[in-house]
Amino acid sequence: MKKTVMLLFMTIVFIGCKPQQAVTNTKLDHKAQVEIKGEWTLVSVKYPGSEYIKVTSFDIADSKCFVGSSWKFISNDNKGTMALNNSSCTSFSSPITWYVNKDGNFVMKITNGTKSKKVVEGYILTVSNQTETSFELIDKVNVGGQMTAVVYEFQKN
Repeated sequence: MKKTVMLLFMTIVFIGCKPQQAVTNTKLDHKAQVEIKGEWTLVSVKYPGSEYIKVTSFDIADSKCFVGSSWKFISNDNKGTMALNNSSCTSFSSPITWYVNKDGNFVMKITNGTKSKKVVEGYILTVSNQTETSFELIDKVNVGGQMTAVVYEFQKN
């Protein structure tokens, strides 16, 4: 029982300004994960009003700082790395853990050197338009009291 409660607690994640949610489906979509495996560059971040409003992505930096960032996804152990390298922004890099569930959700924890099981907060994004060379992650954030879709577009290196 204690392990079940702990597992449930660890699957609770946060996303942007979104209320707390439980990841109800932890069954993995192995096909989607294998297609994401590899090294990627985040080539664009799009959302309505992006020229007027500022969105802080993953509680790290302005969304525009993520353009050009490097991501590495390892599918067999659900680990990877992300690194912001935009010259006009503060650099940032961290190990991550991630998986894609059967509901098409990309679930990610930014571990920043901490063991994954000790990190209880993370992010849930929707995987969209997935091909061998590109995919999108869609986040929903609260902007001015309205939920807005933020689309992160990745290209394979």
